[in-house]
Amino acid sequence: MARIETREGALARRGFTAAESAVRILGGWDERYAPLLELISGAADPDHALAALDRLRDADPQVLDRLIERPEPARRLIAVVGASATLANDLVAHPDRFDRLGGPAGRVPAAELRAELLTAVGADPAATVPVATDLTGDLLRTAYRTAVLRIAARDLTADDPTAVVDDIAGELADLADATLEGALAVARAKVGPDALLCRIAVIALGKCGAQELNYVSDVDVLYVAEPALDDAGEPMISTDRAIMIATQLASELSRICSAHTAAGTIWPVDAALRPEGKAGQLVRSLTSHRGYYEKWAKTWEFQAMLKARPSAGDLALGQEFVDLVTPLVWRAGERQNFIADTQAMRRRVVDLIPARDAERELKLGEGGLRDVEFSVQLLQLVHGRADERLRTRATLPSLQALIDNGYVGREDGRRLDEAYRFLRALEHRIQLYRLRRTHVLPQADDDLRRLGRSLGYADPVATLLSTWRSYSRQVRRLHQRIFYSPLLDAVARIPSSALRLTTDAAVDRLRALGYADPDAALRHIAALSQGVSRSAEIQRQLLPAMLGWFAEGPNPDHGLLAFRQVSEALGSTPWYLRALRDEGLMAERLARILASSRYAVQLLTRSPQTVQMLADDTALTPRPGDDLRAEMRAAAGRHETPRSAVEAIRAIRRRELFRIAAGDLLGVNDVETVGEALTGLAAATIDVALAVARNSITGEVPEIALIAMGRWGGRELSYASDADTMFVMADSADPGATDRAVAVISALRDLLAKPGVDPSLIIDAALRPEGKQGPLIRSLSAYQKYYRQWSSTWELQALIRADALAGDHELGQALLAEIDLRRWPADGLTDAQLLEIRRLKARVESERLPRGADPAKHTKLGPGGLADVEWTVQLIQLQHAGTEPSLRTARTLAALEAAERAGLILADDADALRQAWLFASQVRNQLMLLRGRGSDSLPSDTRELAALATLMGYGRNESSHLEAEYRRLTRRARAVVDRLFWNSTP
Repeated sequence: MARIETREGALARRGFTAAESAVRILGGWDERYAPLLELISGAADPDHALAALDRLRDADPQVLDRLIERPEPARRLIAVVGASATLANDLVAHPDRFDRLGGPAGRVPAAELRAELLTAVGADPAATVPVATDLTGDLLRTAYRTAVLRIAARDLTADDPTAVVDDIAGELADLADATLEGALAVARAKVGPDALLCRIAVIALGKCGAQELNYVSDVDVLYVAEPALDDAGEPMISTDRAIMIATQLASELSRICSAHTAAGTIWPVDAALRPEGKAGQLVRSLTSHRGYYEKWAKTWEFQAMLKARPSAGDLALGQEFVDLVTPLVWRAGERQNFIADTQAMRRRVVDLIPARDAERELKLGEGGLRDVEFSVQLLQLVHGRADERLRTRATLPSLQALIDNGYVGREDGRRLDEAYRFLRALEHRIQLYRLRRTHVLPQADDDLRRLGRSLGYADPVATLLSTWRSYSRQVRRLHQRIFYSPLLDAVARIPSSALRLTTDAAVDRLRALGYADPDAALRHIAALSQGVSRSAEIQRQLLPAMLGWFAEGPNPDHGLLAFRQVSEALGSTPWYLRALRDEGLMAERLARILASSRYAVQLLTRSPQTVQMLADDTALTPRPGDDLRAEMRAAAGRHETPRSAVEAIRAIRRRELFRIAAGDLLGVNDVETVGEALTGLAAATIDVALAVARNSITGEVPEIALIAMGRWGGRELSYASDADTMFVMADSADPGATDRAVAVISALRDLLAKPGVDPSLIIDAALRPEGKQGPLIRSLSAYQKYYRQWSSTWELQALIRADALAGDHELGQALLAEIDLRRWPADGLTDAQLLEIRRLKARVESERLPRGADPAKHTKLGPGGLADVEWTVQLIQLQHAGTEPSLRTARTLAALEAAERAGLILADDADALRQAWLFASQVRNQLMLLRGRGSDSLPSDTRELAALATLMGYGRNESSHLEAEYRRLTRRARAVVDRLFWNSTP
């Protein structure tokens, strides 16, 4: 008879690595056994599978013939011995177990498993209280290991191991229930007749309770006992006596399952999750359990009870315990510091992993199984208080419930499901090899190769490692987002009773939160959350937290209304609600902005999609001017008419204004950053719009530059600021050049000031030579002539803040060169000029302050306000910049810092001016954000003042602190101004 091909090269191609040994074994095989070689080649480790078959042949010379005759059992057996050295040893020691692999391939029902293991120990499965005849427990161990063999065969021959992993884990849990039942029957036999005097229930916890058990794991349990009842329903013994007997039974049960004998071992039974842990009673009555969980249990203990399930013994008593503890479990989410305690517990678990295993720990490590399980459990415990659809035990069904009901996004849920299935399947295969409790990915290539082949990978090592790393990264990222979500923390702080309210109770709660019109708020809530759509489901999750966040802002009613408007505009988009639910701080930030700023809300409702930038601090960082110019040019270039082109530019400006405002409201951008950002945005907008306006004019137009003045030139724009400017054009002999340049400027100003959906930008040319009486634009040579012959002192002072920020750069710099000769006088100011500046300042204070305005509250013109600080700094510049180059800057704070370094102002004086200027600037900005319109005065309305105080970081009812701080800073600054500007001493 022909022999099987046994050349080493051919065997290597079949997956053998120990080809020499394989050649020796296969040397005695003839062609009849070729189908077995095909099966062996597909095993996780062909060398191990072949060696195991050779050992089986020694124990049973007919085994190869039996395998050929029964191809399906043969496939199962070879899959097992190729993946598990321990199960292979069992088969060699007990060849008769091969017959158990010939049954149906599906899952054995739990009742059948229970009957099988009870029968194995000589107990009657139909008995109310089964008692074994075998007292050794060895028959139970043998029956258990035989059942594991059959389950492993089903697992290892599945087409897709990840698809059946939950079913395999479920059957292993059923086997654990049956084993506990069998062990309890043996324990009863060892304790004797007294065992029948008590009722004992074994409560499965952890993975066994969730029916998602591993091949090798401690089985977490908890025991409940009560006296047995006689025919009249009366206790047969006292509770104390019942507890004593039950403790004997529980101890025996644990020894039977944990013992190592010639028949093998099962697994340790761990009762450490019982009340008071290992220091507590092993068995308690229902009353004792109730007292403990109602008064003393810690947060983590309720999380453990989430998986509680009657497993063995008196199942009715077990269900009584579960019914007792379940309501307490679903109230755990509202315990003080619940979220923080749960997060801290997860961090402790990670910290305790040995350093050598941390990167390869599948269960406890970052990106591992625990990250999925803790994320799912935390969502359940927070949201399951009000939503009973989430009250399931096992991880994968619970995750699916969270997905189905909108608590986890479909795509995120799919990734978590795939990752969890992969990690569990990999964990199972690691444990199967030696049937040892381990969750650490091995490092040896042979082990990795076996694992990869068992999962069906063609390139086993590389694919296994890349797949594991990919899933680990996904789990780590999703866990961080879900587990540390501010939304989850906010919902957890809301009492369960407040999550389900009658209409009257809801009105009362909304009023208590600070809503001025709770009836209108209820209408908005109903509009957002009614219905069975996925959007409504997500809104029902968001709203409890959002309502609280709105209430922390100055205007919760406006925040809720704006949220409804934004939601109605974006509700049909696939990302909006998902992002609010999933993207960390996004929902809380949106709520804060909506309840704080009419200005930001106006920008947002005109372009709701900009809400996406709230997900990340980096998205709130102002963009560079060059990037803005490039985007604006590209947008304008896609339009044919000047009006539509500038509308596109203004739309970009609107988006960027929201970016700046949001960063300001959320504390990402400070006053100086805001001023710089608004300046750059204005420059980019005007620069690109100028090009559009220029192209709209017929004929040759000379080059034009804009010299930024005032706060624009100083890069200190506020939200309400106009863009003060001077226009300059290149010299031209063309008599029509000036008219065409004026036409361009007029078109530019009209296009940017035109009312529309986007905020207008006013270009103010009042600071040009001769003010409003002078020509709108001059040529470069005309400016040069004017400044040489006619400029006045006030113009000299205004030029301090001049800078070329838009239009033709070379032309702007040429005019700045002329300006530099004037604004930094080499010998400082003459006495006449100094007197003129002081007189002009006095006129400004007396004439420009609005009628009825309180000077003490006016941030711009009041004592110690912006004008006081800026005029004082500018005076120092005019007097000393000729000899101190560091003072030659258009920026107020930069000039103040330079003056301090140069010894021209004392450090305390400089600090007083700086703090007053920053505070006043912040007040002006926050008032614009709050009202949606500009204002220079602290509000006289107490509600507006309170709202402003909130935006400025003061607590509720601390608006008086804001006023007091403003007065303190401005009084201090005014004292400096009196000395340095007015040259007066107290």
